[in-house]
Amino acid sequence: MPAFVQPVFWVLILLGVMIIIHELGHYWACLAVGVRVETFSIGFGSRILGFRRGDTDFRVSAVPLGGYVRMFGENPGDEAAANDPRSFHAKARWQRAIVILAGPLMNVLLAIGILTGLYMYAFPKEADSRDPVVTSIAPDSPAARAGMQVGDRIVQIGNQRDPNWQDVLTKEALNGNHRLPVVVQRKGHTLKLGVTPALDPKQGIGVAGWSGEPDIQIGGVASGSPAEKAGLHPGDLIVSIDGRPVAAMETVLQQVTGSGGKPVDILVMRSGHIERVSVTPTPTPDPKLPWHIGVEMRFRGEIVKLPFGRALVESLRANKRSATLIFDSLRSIVERRVSPKNLHGPIMIAKMSGEAAHEGPLSFLYLMAVISLNLAVFNLLPIPILDGGTLLMLLIEMLIQREVSLRVKETVFKVGFVFLMMVVVFVIYNDIVSF
Repeated sequence: MPAFVQPVFWVLILLGVMIIIHELGHYWACLAVGVRVETFSIGFGSRILGFRRGDTDFRVSAVPLGGYVRMFGENPGDEAAANDPRSFHAKARWQRAIVILAGPLMNVLLAIGILTGLYMYAFPKEADSRDPVVTSIAPDSPAARAGMQVGDRIVQIGNQRDPNWQDVLTKEALNGNHRLPVVVQRKGHTLKLGVTPALDPKQGIGVAGWSGEPDIQIGGVASGSPAEKAGLHPGDLIVSIDGRPVAAMETVLQQVTGSGGKPVDILVMRSGHIERVSVTPTPTPDPKLPWHIGVEMRFRGEIVKLPFGRALVESLRANKRSATLIFDSLRSIVERRVSPKNLHGPIMIAKMSGEAAHEGPLSFLYLMAVISLNLAVFNLLPIPILDGGTLLMLLIEMLIQREVSLRVKETVFKVGFVFLMMVVVFVIYNDIVSF
């Protein structure tokens, strides 16, 4: 398959599954409450192929950018369906709400189901358990100007008490150009500071300039090696080497092999404390690795298989965190704490789909879970023409105990359509600029 075709192919697979699941939710809910379904379509536009079963035309349409379920009598101005008991508008408002809510709910269930299955196969045991200890601070960064120091343990950031490092990163990203209260523990004392993350012009998120616990861990130390003599231990987390932050094993290898036998300065985290160790490499007969210090490195954490019950619980937790992050991100965009350039559309999803498929089925399934949850949240936004806008209209009618006039509904949904098209154009522009 040509390289430029692969992202398109994989995004069609990814979106196709999510659209089918979403529309099945609406379809099954219609059957449950007795609404006749006229059309079940994957895609928009003219019909390419399909079949008819009962009252419903199941079809694949020409434009694969979504899907829809057309219900009998869904247009309130349809007089022919007004008195038919199988008409959508003949049903009670709570029944119509169930039909509308069922689509996004199926996308949420898909996300939960995928992560549950993935966690039964491979769960990153320590993914969210990193201690919020600052291990490095960029010079003249917001964190440095606020008085943060290496070794500070963050015990509160914003309104979040006892955060892990992922909580710290989330608060940092969502508060660009806004002061963020931070409480730290330093050498037995508690200090109250204020950090104002800079709004990064490229990423469009807040950046404080601090780093937390590293991913690279010493898995083993050879007996009699320079590392053992210098005092390195299995389990030490490598923060930096000769001042270079360590995010990959290659960084350590490059510094050691290029040392020429001169001592290298290694900063490690051990039991929550920062230790500085000087190690003098010794020569090896391997011309590709002329110097070594005698350590085996590995990525921090452990991959385990969870039983179904535990996998389901962890999946629910992960999806709850993700949904909260989505809403917080949208609020931060409205409050101008995060740049709208973080909103992306089909082109970026296609790129991510191709990359995830190349990495393997686990990455692709994980991306599907993430996008499915995003699709559910997006559909529930109170924007006319989306499921959330329809639910809001039903709620208003429940409160006022009468139907909103057809003229008002048509005006509101036209405005919603124009707004949605503007959002689509904007996110596609963001996608193009990002490449």
